[in-house]
Amino acid sequence: MARSSDSESPNTPPGRAPARRAVRAGEDMEQASESMTAPTAVTRSDYSQLLPMAQQLIDELRNVDDGDLVGDMIATCLKLLRDGTNRGDLKLLDKSLKELRYALKVFAPYREVRKVSIFGSARTTETHEDYRQAAEYARQMAQAGWMVITGAGGGIMAAGHAGARAQPSFGLAIRLPFEQKTNPYIANDPKLINFKYFFTRKLMFVRSSHAITLFPGGFGTMDEGFEVLTLIQTGKCPPMPVIMVDSPGGQYWSAWQDYVEKQLLGRGLISPDDRRLYMITDSVEQAVRETRHFYSNFHSVRYYRDDLIIRLHRRPTDRQLEELAEKYADINTHGRFKLSGPLRVERDEPALNHLHRLIFAFNRRDHGRLRMLIDDLNDLGEQTVDRRQ
Repeated sequence: MARSSDSESPNTPPGRAPARRAVRAGEDMEQASESMTAPTAVTRSDYSQLLPMAQQLIDELRNVDDGDLVGDMIATCLKLLRDGTNRGDLKLLDKSLKELRYALKVFAPYREVRKVSIFGSARTTETHEDYRQAAEYARQMAQAGWMVITGAGGGIMAAGHAGARAQPSFGLAIRLPFEQKTNPYIANDPKLINFKYFFTRKLMFVRSSHAITLFPGGFGTMDEGFEVLTLIQTGKCPPMPVIMVDSPGGQYWSAWQDYVEKQLLGRGLISPDDRRLYMITDSVEQAVRETRHFYSNFHSVRYYRDDLIIRLHRRPTDRQLEELAEKYADINTHGRFKLSGPLRVERDEPALNHLHRLIFAFNRRDHGRLRMLIDDLNDLGEQTVDRRQ
């Protein structure tokens, strides 16, 4: 089975022996829906006694870097007692916070490394062409200096780890009653994390990734694919490549595309430009090229007030800027496209000071068009850099 997600005791501070307590009825049950458990009863007197102690700790935390945010979390947690939150809901929040804290700890040393999340069926056999495609894609991405994230199980997940090998791999396992064994390529690796909840696991998949690549799979693959497309389409996650890879001559993703064309686009439920948010291919080489090309000039984005700041490795020429401004005037709400160095609001990211900035008032709606703009920026070759700047 997969290793424990944390060597620390889940309920006690590091270095302190866990206190014994009676296990309450249903303590180990999954909190999958609202519980009928009675709310936690904390008297006003008891709550009032806790407030000064909590406030003293919160005040002390303000003297520590980022302690203000930890203090806010303590204040929020204390309000759960005031609100009469029942034990089932408290367990949900407690375990979710622990999972996210540990996952962030595991990923933290690798923040500067690009990562791709690979999704696909756990039932795909090693002899299937989809497995070979996934393994080869992961191998080439690892060779290019990327890290690979998969769900740590069998099938396509195992293929991703088999291709990349353990050193550049993360495994985000989910604990299920029927869960298959962790694949041997990531088992016992310190970058293997066990999750109780799908939502915390899916958050880490998307938050930690710079690209998403999907191979044929079942409900889970569809869920993960549609979720990331929704997040990109609504601007709830940064732009990134989403690539759907079929076996050579396969029809899995072309059939999916037919559904999107006829039912989603045909009914006006998405816009035509939303189709630019993903790419379908049956070529591993094209999938690798698409993933890497997305970051050939584009680096990242940041919002500040009305403006979108696009960070770039190469500065467009004045003429190219004029052409881009005219072509994408429909997604600029006011003002003009302008080029800049690092802004004061970015002073918390000094490592990015060397990058160029393209700034405009993006309408925050047409993310398919934004992806087209990023593609055009990536197509600006190095020979187009304005040497006068």
